[in-house]
Amino acid sequence: MFLELFRNNGLEVLFLGLTAAFWAQVLKLFTFAFVDKKFNFKIFTTTGGMPSAHSAGVMAVTTTVGLLEGFTSVIFAVSFAFAMVTMYDAAGLRRAAGKTAACLNRMMDDFYKHDVQAIGGKLKELLGHTPFEVFVGAALGILYSIFMHTYFFN
Repeated sequence: MFLELFRNNGLEVLFLGLTAAFWAQVLKLFTFAFVDKKFNFKIFTTTGGMPSAHSAGVMAVTTTVGLLEGFTSVIFAVSFAFAMVTMYDAAGLRRAAGKTAACLNRMMDDFYKHDVQAIGGKLKELLGHTPFEVFVGAALGILYSIFMHTYFFN
């Protein structure tokens, strides 16, 4: 079986981390479609929004490391610290950068009389996440990792 290659090793950690982030992006696509009443496939490749794919990915990695190596191991502690920094950055610094971009875009609209293309286009505003989006992404990553490890890798 294909998954046999990944069983109880580093490839399982990598596989579950990447696929958790992928499924979070798929959910994000449907979340935006539900809210906006239309599909925007660009959402699949962007950062920001509900749920956080970064949080889902790093928490799936961290949970899988804990399941394989133990929740008191050094590698789990390192993985957990990495996940916390990643999620803090998603909800803090990148969110602030997105708010700054939105403000600058409004200023450029006013200054250039709605000809923002003259300066190279608008800045990307959807960069970070709300704390709730980060929490949902983290919960998704944890639950996905536990489910996949229990039912497909053991």
